[in-house]
Amino acid sequence: MPDHTHRRWSLWQPLLASLAAAVSLTVQAQALPVMIMQPHPVELTLPADALVEAVNQATVAAQVAGRVVEVHVDAGQAVRKGDLLMKIDAREASEVAAGASAQYVNARAHYQRTVSLRQQGFVSQAAVDKAKADLDAAQAAHGQAAVGVGHATVRAPLTGIVAQRLTEMGEMATPGKPLLVIHDPQGLRVTASIPQYRVPQMHAVRQARIEFPELGKVVDATSVTLLPTADAATHVSPVRVGLPPGFADIVPGMHARVHFVVGRANKMTVPQTAIVRRGEVAAVYVQNEQEALSLRQLRLGEPVGTGEVEVLAGLRAGERVVLDPVKAAVALKSASPPGK
Repeated sequence: MPDHTHRRWSLWQPLLASLAAAVSLTVQAQALPVMIMQPHPVELTLPADALVEAVNQATVAAQVAGRVVEVHVDAGQAVRKGDLLMKIDAREASEVAAGASAQYVNARAHYQRTVSLRQQGFVSQAAVDKAKADLDAAQAAHGQAAVGVGHATVRAPLTGIVAQRLTEMGEMATPGKPLLVIHDPQGLRVTASIPQYRVPQMHAVRQARIEFPELGKVVDATSVTLLPTADAATHVSPVRVGLPPGFADIVPGMHARVHFVVGRANKMTVPQTAIVRRGEVAAVYVQNEQEALSLRQLRLGEPVGTGEVEVLAGLRAGERVVLDPVKAAVALKSASPPGK
């Protein structure tokens, strides 16, 4: 009797194991997140590479000749409008200002003497006019020289961040030489280049999304402005796209990709995260009505919407696509017989 019972148990054991595996696969398949494929309205976009730039940016240049004797800021430092940035040794400008001041005092005294002599009838009116012209010229030179001395103190023209420091302490500054670059991080935009044959289509564009591939961020643009200019060498027109404030990790000079919304259409799409890529092959895991899983090769089109890709072939409406390919691969592997 024990041998007969053992034989009967040995016959049932494989069947029970297969049944348990099937139940386990069904539970795993049912637990997988899926989406039912249906054509739905999506935004048609025109992608274009772009660069981030500051709306308010200033290159601070020297306005007086002299050696840089003080440097109070460095790249990356926050400054407020009017803060002291650098000082330039402007002793030569000071001497010029002192000479202009002396000439002004002399011209004023000469004009006053000439007026007095004219009242006594010793000089003509022409002499008075010439003395007045000399006084005006001396006064202008005196004011210009005084302003030049003031330019020896370099102050911030706006509130923002020092992006670059182009001059070190001890270097010679000359009028027009760049010293610092300052930008306002609260006002940023991206500028994209559009081919000329796309310009007529861009006139009606009012919406766009800005993608930062390295940061994994996508934000909605606040404005889209097509500039009425074109580059003679590359034959492209610039489009300025406004960025919303509040992104501390986005700085001028970064690469971005702008997706201009040019229309809408019904398309069948799948999320980028659901796609399994093996070289040139793209596929998704499909779950049938019996909860079985299979890997289906697809022919994909252009990216549409946010994080989705158009499906040109490989899927039909009503089919269920698994959204988590990693879990689907684990479930399919666990359902395979040992050794396969």
